[in-house]
Formats: sequence, structure tokens, C-alpha cells
Amino acid sequence: MKQELRTTLRVADGGRIVIPAEVRERLGLDVGVDLVMTVEDDHATIMNAKAARRRARQRVRQYVDKGVSLSKELMAERRKEAGRE
Repeated sequence: MKQELRTTLRVADGGRIVIPAEVRERLGLDVGVDLVMTVEDDHATIMNAKAARRRARQRVRQYVDKGVSLSKELMAERRKEAGRE
């Protein structure tokens, strides 16, 4: 079972927030780590950018056959279109 951690943050001057140590540890956040913030309706989600990329790849994989390279397919389509111009 996933353990939920809930904390309250305060917005300081310049829009700064301090992320508590326990949260930084759970998310693997060190100084200089990039974060991704997603805002949807009335809430925001912040996650480690590395984790966000991993999640995105997992979501795409469920729709793409194993061994298929979407980037190669896109480049082939672009070459085909460029040849028609």
C-alpha cells in the first residue's frame, strides 16, 4: 500500500515555496534537480522530471507495439512529406 504524505506549504516573496526535507527525500530531489508541475483545474502536481519522463514512456508503451520506434516513424513520415514538396 502506498503511504500518503500530506504537507502544507506557504508561498513566500517572489512566489517561492520550501519543499520539506521528507518530501525531497521521497521524491529524490537534490539541489539542481528539474521538476515538472502540472496544473489541472484547481490543483497542481509536482514531480521529479525524471519520474515524469518515465511515466510518459509507460503511458505511450501501452499503445505502441514492442520494438516500434515512434521517432523513426516520424522521421520517415517527414522525409516522405519533404520529398513531395
